[in-house]
Amino acid sequence: MSSGPPAAEAHEHTHADVSGGWLRAAVFGAMDGLVTNTALVAGVGGGGASARAIVLSGVASLVAGAISMALGEYTSVRTQNEQLDLEVEKERRELERNPGGELAELVQMLRGRGVDADLAQQVAVQLHRDPDTALRLHVVAELGLNPADQPSPRTAAVSSFLTFATGAVIPLLPYLLGFSLLWAALLCGGLGLAAAGALSSRFTPRPWWYAAGRQLLFGAVAAGVTYAIGLAIGVGVS
Repeated sequence: MSSGPPAAEAHEHTHADVSGGWLRAAVFGAMDGLVTNTALVAGVGGGGASARAIVLSGVASLVAGAISMALGEYTSVRTQNEQLDLEVEKERRELERNPGGELAELVQMLRGRGVDADLAQQVAVQLHRDPDTALRLHVVAELGLNPADQPSPRTAAVSSFLTFATGAVIPLLPYLLGFSLLWAALLCGGLGLAAAGALSSRFTPRPWWYAAGRQLLFGAVAAGVTYAIGLAIGVGVS
């Protein structure tokens, strides 16, 4: 019996969502909610507002921001999908009007990826026998997007709404629980930002401490600026 190398076996594996669907919307929504309301609480609190005014401002910001984020995500993803559909139709018409030119284009794409000229011609001819396969290959190669993997506008909107609201409520927790202390609210906001940054590192090559520190720094800068503005306005109108 021959003792050659073992035959390779196919195996299943999965990848994270990189198409701009729920994950991007969720991360963006959570970070935006945390930064927005942490900075808002810092600014209103720095201006000397009462606990009731801070809670009212924070809740209003939560509701308005969550709705705005959801509508923005829905419109953005829907527009992106419609633009992709338009480009797919353009490519479909080109394949119908000029199949020879599109075939030559695919041959050049394959050769550009290191396939020998004769083999590239054979592969392109074989792939062009199925119009749907040819269309998909041209769209992916030319646009970098797969029309079969379009993100859902509704999923992006719901993810953004829920995560923004969740992030925005964290700086308000001390006030909602009866602890009317600005430093406690800012501490909650900072912990929320660090935790969200650390969680987001699971989808990136960055270490958790780097992602956590980066988000904490961004939130601290925003809170520091709004606190200084609130303090200046509070002193000026007192």
